[in-house]
Amino acid sequence: MKLLTYLSLIVLTILFMTSCREPKDLEFREFKNLTIENLSFSKAILKVDLVYYNPNNFGLELNRTDLDLYVDSSFLGHSSQNIQVAIPRRNVFTLPLQVDLDMKNLLKNGLNSLFSKEIGVRLLGKVKIGKAGVYKSFNVDYTTRQNFSLFK
Repeated sequence: MKLLTYLSLIVLTILFMTSCREPKDLEFREFKNLTIENLSFSKAILKVDLVYYNPNNFGLELNRTDLDLYVDSSFLGHSSQNIQVAIPRRNVFTLPLQVDLDMKNLLKNGLNSLFSKEIGVRLLGKVKIGKAGVYKSFNVDYTTRQNFSLFK
């Protein structure tokens, strides 16, 4: 009897998982509250709030980020966070991101980019997103051009 119950549960789970549509990609809107902390010649911490829109008809939960940040093709730093962020359905949400900056590489390759009016930004890595405690890792390879100036 227990075997029949387990088999029924497995079949229902498979049917439920195959009937779900693949979620639409989250849409990047803007970044805000950019700050740099613990600035030294060897490292620094960049904190920024990323604003996204969820076009899906269902909410999600972000559980983990593991991302590399590139500015104009130069490695700028790495972000690895265990974080719980509620992603509401068809609404805007904010993702607080903390990046450990590689100051040697920034000073060597990326300083000119920071004085430009527009910079190329690339996020590369993985995020873990799910619902009701069931999470799946998704690859992230996002590239954009952003208006940016240290001297506004």
